[in-house]
Amino acid sequence: MNRQNLLILLCMLLLFPVSGQSNNREKYNFNPGWLLYIGDTPEAERADFSDENWKKITLPRAFNEDEAFKVHIWGMTDTIAWYRKHFRLPKTAKGKKVFIEFEGVRQAADFYLNGKHIGLHENGVMAVGFDLTPFLNFGGENVIALRTDNDWRYKERSTGSLFQWNDRNFNANYGGVPKNVWLHITDKLYQTLPLYSNLQTTGTYIYASDIKVKAREAVVHAESQVRNEYGKSVHVDYEVSIYDYDGKRVSTFRGQPTTVQSGETVVLKASAPLKDLHFWSWGYGYLYDVKTTLLVNGRPVDEVVTRTGFRKTRFGEGKVWLNDRVLQLKGYAQRSSNEWPGVGMSVPPWMSDYSNGLMIEHNANLFRWMHVTPWKQDVESCDRVGVIQMLPAGDAERDATGRRWEQRKELMRDVIIYMRNNPSILFYESGNESISREHMIEMIAIRDQYDPHGGRAIGSREMLDIREAEYGGEMLYVNKSEHHPMIQTEYCRDEGLRKYWDEYSYPFHKQGDGPLHKGQDAGAYNQNQDRLTVEFVRRWYDLWRERPGTGRRVNSGGAKIVFSDTQTYGRGAENYRRSGVVDPLRIPKDGFFAHKVMWDGWVDVENCHTHIIGHWNYTPEVRKPVYVVSSGEAVELFVNGKSKGFGRQDYRFLFTFDSVQWEKGMIEAISYDEQHKELSRHSLQTVGEPERLKLTLMHGPQGVFADGADIAMVQVEVVDGNGERCPLANHKIKFDLQGPAEWRGGIAQAADNYVLAKELPVECGITRVMIRSTTQPGNVVLKVAAEGLASEEIAFSTQPVEVKNGLSTFFPAIGLPSRFDRGETPASPSYKVTKVDVRVTDVTAGTNQGDAGKSFDDNELSEWKNDGRLNTAWITYKLERRAEIDDICIKLTGWRQRSYPLEVYAGEHLIWSGNTEKSLGYVHLIIDRPVRSDEITIRLKGATQDSDAFGQIIEVVEPKAGELDLFKAEGGKKVNNELRIVEVEFLETLNQ
Repeated sequence: MNRQNLLILLCMLLLFPVSGQSNNREKYNFNPGWLLYIGDTPEAERADFSDENWKKITLPRAFNEDEAFKVHIWGMTDTIAWYRKHFRLPKTAKGKKVFIEFEGVRQAADFYLNGKHIGLHENGVMAVGFDLTPFLNFGGENVIALRTDNDWRYKERSTGSLFQWNDRNFNANYGGVPKNVWLHITDKLYQTLPLYSNLQTTGTYIYASDIKVKAREAVVHAESQVRNEYGKSVHVDYEVSIYDYDGKRVSTFRGQPTTVQSGETVVLKASAPLKDLHFWSWGYGYLYDVKTTLLVNGRPVDEVVTRTGFRKTRFGEGKVWLNDRVLQLKGYAQRSSNEWPGVGMSVPPWMSDYSNGLMIEHNANLFRWMHVTPWKQDVESCDRVGVIQMLPAGDAERDATGRRWEQRKELMRDVIIYMRNNPSILFYESGNESISREHMIEMIAIRDQYDPHGGRAIGSREMLDIREAEYGGEMLYVNKSEHHPMIQTEYCRDEGLRKYWDEYSYPFHKQGDGPLHKGQDAGAYNQNQDRLTVEFVRRWYDLWRERPGTGRRVNSGGAKIVFSDTQTYGRGAENYRRSGVVDPLRIPKDGFFAHKVMWDGWVDVENCHTHIIGHWNYTPEVRKPVYVVSSGEAVELFVNGKSKGFGRQDYRFLFTFDSVQWEKGMIEAISYDEQHKELSRHSLQTVGEPERLKLTLMHGPQGVFADGADIAMVQVEVVDGNGERCPLANHKIKFDLQGPAEWRGGIAQAADNYVLAKELPVECGITRVMIRSTTQPGNVVLKVAAEGLASEEIAFSTQPVEVKNGLSTFFPAIGLPSRFDRGETPASPSYKVTKVDVRVTDVTAGTNQGDAGKSFDDNELSEWKNDGRLNTAWITYKLERRAEIDDICIKLTGWRQRSYPLEVYAGEHLIWSGNTEKSLGYVHLIIDRPVRSDEITIRLKGATQDSDAFGQIIEVVEPKAGELDLFKAEGGKKVNNELRIVEVEFLETLNQ
């Protein structure tokens, strides 16, 4: 190299001090090596504070994790807890930027580095980041300290305002640092982190446009917020590389070169068409890695890898489309803590995948997280397993004003920025109760600012008449729409302990037995598994019969309250809520299998299943009802090969055999189609006497890691000589744990639910326990014994994890596989049109003619009613054409407690007469012999009858005028001769 060229190169290095470097971004797992002290202590923020006697822990770790499921949510410890960590930076950090990312603290924390206060975070939900660079000792030890405060009544310091979502009913108070922490080291020219709180940065944004599902094509866009903290301007190229699930690079493209001035923050963009795409879908967690790179003089100085997926959505006509296929939502309103006994929410990623993957195994497709957004680990887990998510920010059961509304907006902003690259998120929820039109518009503006291209609807619970909302839906009641989709948000609130089979076998739980709740009968919250499963079927039927394909106005599905039993406000005998289809250890109840039967399809059932509820171990005198859940058209029951006839079909999926004599042997249910062709079958066998224990080890796909946070589960079953689980076994199991591991235990019925106990019973022949690794690798042995059964043991080894100076490059989620159970989105239609509605063109009413149109205006908050006199209690509809109307779908005010005696005429012909059913929304008047006509009259033929058919099914909600179900509208308590219609549809069944 000649002298002139050498001088040019030196000048370039001075102008662009980053150009000679390779990629400077490093990310470290910052969870190891923390110290915990529960309580307040002065001067704990000081770097030289003596903490040698503090408890050594690995994050994530709630300080009060021992209380998970042990105490009522109201009794959880809320106090000050200190977390401290000593660490040293690698030599490569010298001259770089250093950021820390906390995925969340509860409820608030003051952050200190080397004795200096670096910030405060108070919302208790969302991630927060800090620029540590000015406070670091790059050549020696650093000490970070957090003073956390999880007071239930914590108030924002600057305003004195409470946080609406810090609520004792639903937001289990796992305090301290129950989520992950990461350390980032970057160049001074860097892509920012998606951490708006404190850092006020937005990170990268990856999305697709011009999506053509059939052609497998889309235009992929990448945007990165970039900041230059050098003292000089830098000329930057922006490169994007896309890697498929197998790690193969499928595309590389660049944006326009940009000069970023010193101290400037800009957004760099690039886009390119991509072919042969695999679209993310329900049960198909196909993900891509998108690497965005900043180059100076052709060399990379900063690279960020964003794991994401691409899919197409549409919301309208009362329906939801995913990849051009209509999907009815079938899932759960799950507590965002998604917690486990003895550890709370802080589980390793493989356990998140196991729990969330059970959704796919029983054909669920939606988690509607409740009240607060879930932690990032659950969001990323749903990406992998293929479960759709509806994300709230934070709220309680009502709209808010003033500072509390501003807090909700700020949290929504942070949630969207942090989560907008996760393809499983299809919905943002602005409120767990109706919010005002003005507030809805404000939330839409936030979504449009930070995630305008993500294909996500934003709405709120209820929002029945606010068309700006992109979806709505009440908690319990069935809603329909031809505009934005209606999704029931917390339907079927009944509870039942997994332990209770029925009234005929141990522990002989009579349906509804249990204490009063607030002085009222709480039978609906103390059900046995037979009857609880039947109720699950009944309540899904309410939504299924209003599915797409059944008319112009449809329902888009719903979220049954909680997937897994949860340490939140329940109404039954236990100190936690037992509405789940799995228990807290994710052991299935019968409701799990019932939903698997009903939910196997995007809209219509696509694969037939049959499930017999319960077991077949009784005594000779027992004669009992047998319930079968099936998607077949008919079900025949056999006992030891002898037919017991066909079951009575109710709620489409339930087949009841009223009185079946027990015989030792086998009971089998066979389902058939309309041509009596067999579709599916299920059998139960009488299991023999308990003979031994069966142990099953459960852990992540790569084994158990000695990081102080990984967990192995051991499933314990009492089995007979053939290895079959004994359904009535309740042996108390004694556990003896040996080796470098920490006992976290399981759960069973007791005052403290046996949390952390080393002796606990199996229930229905099965239990599970959890064992947490320490930071020492080695062999772990669990010995298990029970009276009358031979002892057993199971062993495993924990693998070493390298931690250097408090930093680790071990990331527990790396390598966890996606699930592809359901395959790519089918191209075929997801439903058959079985009914069409015939529109109303004119209406005449006995009185209040000006309101008559409200009875078919697609607004469930409006109604037509007469004046209480029988001679005005009629309304006549003129239809757009003559039709044989055979199904009148109608929502009548007071649907859950009022029965209306009606007559229906087609022209002059009486086609229906009777009393309407009480319901959670719509009733169907089925006309056996329809008459072709273009005029239908509905007439009240006598006084209505009132009594609440669902009186126990309640929830904490703010009373609100205009709730037509509870007659809170003015004058709503009148009975007399009222006819009150909210919505009516006239349906004609198509010949199939």
